[in-house]
Amino acid sequence: MPAELQSTSQGQTLVLTLRNPERRNAIDPAMYAAGIEALGVAERSADIRSVIITGADGMFCAGGNLERLLANRQQHPEVQAQSIEGLHNWIETIRTYPKPVIAAVEGAAAGAGFSLALACDMIVAARNAVFVMAYSNVALSPDGGGSWSLVHALSRQMAAEILMCGDRLGAERLHALGLVNRIAEPGDALDTALALAEQLNARAPNALASIKELINDAPHASLTQHLDQERDHFVKNLHHSNAGAGISAFLDKRTPRYE
Repeated sequence: MPAELQSTSQGQTLVLTLRNPERRNAIDPAMYAAGIEALGVAERSADIRSVIITGADGMFCAGGNLERLLANRQQHPEVQAQSIEGLHNWIETIRTYPKPVIAAVEGAAAGAGFSLALACDMIVAARNAVFVMAYSNVALSPDGGGSWSLVHALSRQMAAEILMCGDRLGAERLHALGLVNRIAEPGDALDTALALAEQLNARAPNALASIKELINDAPHASLTQHLDQERDHFVKNLHHSNAGAGISAFLDKRTPRYE
């Protein structure tokens, strides 16, 4: 069975499933492109309010295909550079996507698979899931934004340990470090992620888009710049019809319905 990215809908949530049974759901350029295309279609759909990325058959993603990487050593370096650009375009699309993206992790998230999970807004992981930045184990350095994500989320020393030592890290350890949002029982990661997505789907999409943009921009802005950005988003959202619906519903003690 060839590697593919399967796209299905569950209510207002798009579920993207990595499927590559012969390679433990390793990802490749065709899957990067499919991921970007799927997110583009979902962004234009008012029926989709959140996205979940998961893996088939109890495995999230083994990262890159090492045999393909070995073969690429015989090619011009530009071949591998273009492949990584495809991955990075997908990662950047996820990071800047205006709707919430959740990773539902069963089994292992290794190498670029770990980077892919870190690119998502939230991570739900089975209790027995394993995360590993395996690059240094095969004399490579990270891609997929893994080093960026870890340095922004953790201390320099902790990021260095994860990236340099390449040790396997359990879901509960990452939950304690603040990288994993929800712990699920084995086999329940997708269902737990869907429940989290439903919670998000009930909120105003424009407000969530603003929150994601503010989160993304905060590390690069001064306090003054960020306060200005918060002001502009607040005013824009206050004058959106959803704010009228939300405030009125709160005052009337009823559940709001957002566009």
